Amino acid sequence: MTTVPSQCLPETLPHNPLTTVDTWLSEAYALGAQPNPNAMTLATIGQNGQPSARIVLLKELNQAEGSLLFVTNYQSRKGTELVANPRAAVVLHWDVLHRQVRIEGHAVHASSQESDDYFAKRPWQSQIGAWASAQSEPVANRTQLVQQLRAAGKRFNSPPVGPDATASDPPMEHPVPRPPHWGAIRLWIDAVELWVEGDYRIHDRARWSRSLVQHKPTQAFSAGPWHATRLQP
Repeated sequence: MTTVPSQCLPETLPHNPLTTVDTWLSEAYALGAQPNPNAMTLATIGQNGQPSARIVLLKELNQAEGSLLFVTNYQSRKGTELVANPRAAVVLHWDVLHRQVRIEGHAVHASSQESDDYFAKRPWQSQIGAWASAQSEPVANRTQLVQQLRAAGKRFNSPPVGPDATASDPPMEHPVPRPPHWGAIRLWIDAVELWVEGDYRIHDRARWSRSLVQHKPTQAFSAGPWHATRLQP
């Protein structure tokens, strides 16, 4: 049986908080106590100032440059909100490990190549679904959604999908191209908070921050050094 790792942050805080985030994520996978250790809450702000949050899956954590990556429909609510206001925050919480990570940063569309690579890794049924669903838009009923799924499958000559599918469905003969409205988003990180649950609510907390400078018209950033501060619970 995999044991729960020891708690508390080191007295001398690490220079780069993302090395700890990566270790915690690996330990969450090793423990196997939840089906998606990489599930994180993503919070965005709409043009009307209204916040919204949802769960997305962390696809990549780049310690060296200080960024993370997730994928979505660019025309979804989160996709359009991140264009209007690229500031975003995410939270990873592992209850069994008594740990939490809070991250803030600036979101940009990842490169087309990165988006293509992640789309190619998805099951072909999910690829068809990305073409069929206008994410976040209203739909009359479930029947209409199934009809859109069948139409997308027919467009790409796929085996039956949705309710028509069977466990023995053959693979696609030809790859499904990535929809132009689907892709990866990279969040360049400028703040990280690590939290470890403590007895009697005397939690262990520390926050790191750094400056980011975007190099337009590219989507790349340069960053200053991390500055760490231990916080009271």
